This record gives sequence, structure tokens and C-alpha cells, in this order.
Amino acid sequence: MRSKGYTTNHKTVLKLMNSLGLKGKQRKNDKYHSYRGEVGKIADNILKRDFHASKPFEKLSTDVTQFKVFDEKVYLSPVMDLYNREIVSYSISTSPNLEQIREMLDGLFTKLPDDAKPVFHSDQGWQYQHAEYQRLLAEHRITQSMSRKGNCMDNGAMENFFGRLKVEMFYGEKFESVDAFIEHLEQYIDYYNNVRISLKLNGMSPVQYRTHSMIT
Repeated sequence: MRSKGYTTNHKTVLKLMNSLGLKGKQRKNDKYHSYRGEVGKIADNILKRDFHASKPFEKLSTDVTQFKVFDEKVYLSPVMDLYNREIVSYSISTSPNLEQIREMLDGLFTKLPDDAKPVFHSDQGWQYQHAEYQRLLAEHRITQSMSRKGNCMDNGAMENFFGRLKVEMFYGEKFESVDAFIEHLEQYIDYYNNVRISLKLNGMSPVQYRTHSMIT
């Protein structure tokens, strides 16, 4: 199953862009750093960069990234299902606090199947060391996994999502207000989940891939 108009001939596109002197948007190093040392319990790195999952809600990943809009910062905290790279829950806030993480978890818990026992991976940010966060995971039979200190590629799938998101909907764009940006961000996540096709998903969007796998 492939979406209409789908093509894998990216080399042709690259050659054409080069001949016309065109360049795509470039990624910037503006990562939000939430590490504050060991302020709570550090979980083992169970995932060990194995980003492949055989079924939905087997392996999940999370992180926080920031956007500077006018003179204000906006923070996105998503949960990615590594089975199909779908964003199954997220929270947007102008403050990277624990309430944002609670909201993100609440969204996840409403979608978590009754028989699911996922591994949930993050970096060593203070939010993920917090006792309440770890208690909530344990109550929902979720096994916590953490990247090693200073190893951003231990959470490479989420890092790639953040980079792609910012290139496609943020860098070089103009927004009328912070509220307008947040609305645009929400629209992008919906587009990413339901419309944007991926080579790794056989030319399907994350939701299409999950739906297709459930009927085959």
C-alpha cells in the first residue's frame, strides 16, 4: 500500500536542486537541556538504541524540545510509539514544568491498551528522575529506560523527529503570535501522524501503517 503520487527518486530531486542552486532548510542546534545532575533515580538504558518494535505500545520514547517565538519560549513534550513513529500523546507549554509532563502522561494513559507493558525511554532530564513521574509509570506497568549521560543518540528516534519537525514547520517561518504558532504546531503533528508518508513505513503515514498492520 502506497500513497498516491509517492516516489522514491530522491536523488533526482537532489540533482535538480543542486543544478538550480537551491538548498533545503538547515537544522540548528537549539536543543533544550533539562539535565540538572542526578536529582532522583537514574534508570538503566534498557532500550540500548534498539528503536525497532514488533507491535504498537511495545517501546515508547519521549523528550522535551523548545521553540523561541518572539521573546517567549514554547516547549513540546511528545510520546512517540517506536513501532510506527506515531506521536501518541503530547503536551505544549510555555513552561517546562512537571504539570506539562503530567498532561503528556495523562494523554498516553488514555490510549494505553490494557495488556500493554511498554518500555518508556527518555534522557536523564530532571522530569524523568522525578519520583511522581516514576511512580506513575510503575502504576501503569511501564518499564522506564534512560539514555546514558551525554549520549543524545541513545534517544535517536526522538531526536530525528525534533529535527524534522523544526525544518519542516519552524525554521524560516513567520508566526503572528505565540498562540498562532501553537496552533500551527498542533496542525503539524496531526499532519505528521495522518498524512506525512515515510519510506520506512512502506510509503504510509504512521496512522496508516498502524491501521494496515492491524488488518493484515
